[in-house]
Amino acid sequence: MLKVAIVGCGKIADSHASQIGRIKGCEIVGVCDSEPLMARQLYERFPIKRHFSDLTELLDARPDVVHITTPPESHFDIAKFCLERGCHVYVEKPIALHAEEAQRLIELADERGLKLTVGHDAQFNNAARRMRALVKSGYLGAGPIHMESYYCYELGRSYAGALLGNKRHWVRRLPGKLLHNIIDHGIASLAEFLTTDSPQVMAYGFVSPFLKSLGESEIIDELRVTICEEQRTTAYFTFSSQMRPSLHQFRIYGTQNGLILDHDQETMIKLRGERFKSHLEKFVPPLMFAQQHLENAVRNIGTFLAKDLHMNSGMKYLIESFYRSILEGTPVPISYREILLTARIMDAIFIQLNMNRPQPQAQPQMA
Repeated sequence: MLKVAIVGCGKIADSHASQIGRIKGCEIVGVCDSEPLMARQLYERFPIKRHFSDLTELLDARPDVVHITTPPESHFDIAKFCLERGCHVYVEKPIALHAEEAQRLIELADERGLKLTVGHDAQFNNAARRMRALVKSGYLGAGPIHMESYYCYELGRSYAGALLGNKRHWVRRLPGKLLHNIIDHGIASLAEFLTTDSPQVMAYGFVSPFLKSLGESEIIDELRVTICEEQRTTAYFTFSSQMRPSLHQFRIYGTQNGLILDHDQETMIKLRGERFKSHLEKFVPPLMFAQQHLENAVRNIGTFLAKDLHMNSGMKYLIESFYRSILEGTPVPISYREILLTARIMDAIFIQLNMNRPQPQAQPQMA
């Protein structure tokens, strides 16, 4: 029986506890939060053995795996402490605030013979796994040549009001502020298929008119990124709080064909690279797309009836795969190279955004 613990008992911890409960051969031996009431409420709502307000006491329960679901600024210190105490670690995204910290955690895990992963669970839903299998089968031809990742977030007045109304909100302390807590999923989708460790990154971000109308001037909620590998792959990343529809899509193109993955609709569409002759191009492709959408709908209905089509199916698959890698000694589901590359790209984005941020003008000195 694999013994699991959770550190941080906020909203995302509910999802972790729920998905861990779906996996056979494991149990939650304890949860911990610096606020005792938060730890107790999670303990009371799920089959959990004990609750703690001190991390050291939690680790005295000797869990095999610790899930870290605290705000990002604490990820590095908590993960480091857990690894030093001999625990495998699953960290919610982002893995740390900087790539250097991610590198240190990976090195520590390797030194201790332990395993580490990060919650890039969007890459493991049913449609994403089908897409990955097609790419590996050679469907794209050579490549990928180009990728596009869209990861949007609807702020809404309620969330925006809570964030904007609290100048000490933990999101404001992150190097990338709002972006730092959200864009991992979209960046990680690109990192999986990039081949170099240091691609060129060009980022442009700005505060939307919506946030400006609420008096915000610091939190960037519109981001456009271009990523280039010399003479190889290019990629675009788009984050927006305002564009509609609010997309969560990934597109990948090779020398022969392409693929479109829609995370919201759980669909994967094949793009035929070769054109039909004459007017057939106007008639056949729409029919082919209609057939594919119907097939996706039928597949989703079947998955739903099998009770595997839920909001966190990707999380369940990722956790289960991570546990299997621990028990069977197989590779971790997300390579360390991919984790580091995601962190490096995010570092590059936030450095550029902070460099381009207007600096306050110095007040003239009175004579």
